[in-house]
Amino acid sequence: MQIKTVWQRLKETSKPIVMYGMGDGAEKIMKVFGVLEIQPSAFMASDEFVRGQSFLGYKVHTLSQIQETYSDFIIVVCFGSSLPEVTSRLYDLDSRYELYAPDVPVTGGGLFDEKYLEENRDKLEQVRSLLADDFSRKVLDDIITYKLTGQIKYLRSCETPEEEAYSLLNLTHSEIYVDMGAYNGDTVEKFLSQTNGKFNQIYALEPDSRSFKKMLKRLEHLDSSVFHPINAAAWNENTTLKFQKSGSRSSSADNSYGRGKVIDIPAVSIDSVLGGSPATFMKLDVEGSEREALDGAAKTISTYKPKLLLSLYHRTEDLLDLPLKIMEMNGKYSLYLRHHPYIPAWDTNLYCI
Repeated sequence: MQIKTVWQRLKETSKPIVMYGMGDGAEKIMKVFGVLEIQPSAFMASDEFVRGQSFLGYKVHTLSQIQETYSDFIIVVCFGSSLPEVTSRLYDLDSRYELYAPDVPVTGGGLFDEKYLEENRDKLEQVRSLLADDFSRKVLDDIITYKLTGQIKYLRSCETPEEEAYSLLNLTHSEIYVDMGAYNGDTVEKFLSQTNGKFNQIYALEPDSRSFKKMLKRLEHLDSSVFHPINAAAWNENTTLKFQKSGSRSSSADNSYGRGKVIDIPAVSIDSVLGGSPATFMKLDVEGSEREALDGAAKTISTYKPKLLLSLYHRTEDLLDLPLKIMEMNGKYSLYLRHHPYIPAWDTNLYCI
């Protein structure tokens, strides 16, 4: 059965299209609309964010104002959230209206549409054959169906609590943990919670100076003999990169994304940081630079086979390309795919054991 994509549905509909949200996500979706000649009718936001605002030349309305204007309409979600109160609201709206959350890449170009899927059918089958359990294959199928249709019910059907997924890693009290994209230290704290504060060494890389300072403050209780904070990006070599500084999770070495100030920052390879020493667990959430970060850890991965937690949602190609890359680097891994509660399909991760 042929699936009608979200873009096909939005292009052919006669219903008013109401964009829900403002910001980078809305701008990305509007760029696709421009190419496909799709015209939205209005923008809306949650009541507390309206306050007479306008966005891209549209006055921003509340839902009640939209309801007064249109008897029936389509909602297009233009933002991302994992907050339970926000996702619950979106699922409630989805039960009452025709609602879509179109998949656009966090960084980079291209859409995961029917053309992309057909061109990469062989990769899809390779990835499916590599996944270690039936639930991983369900996650893969549901995420792909979501990406094609924009229907958030497919995200909900394959959710796994992050705590449950972490159990796949079977972390011990002697881990040598490398956190690539440590942000403000929240993922280091998560690691400490999982290991009851017992570990061997922690290396935490964060390129954004504001987030790095927050991490130092947050983790100031850790001893410098075992905690090694590094104010640099994880990359495939030791160099200097142009970096878009935002002080948020979206700080990125990809300067096509976001509105942050572009500055020069140091970048390092994990192989050079470790200098031939082992790692037992690596987390990579580096805003679209996962491929380069993996290349910079190639010797460590091929030699020591550390457990990996790898983000698969920043670029269109990540879902299929990164699992195949991991197995090329070390074919002894078992791969588990999990999606944690988030709309859109952010926080879709690969657990490599």
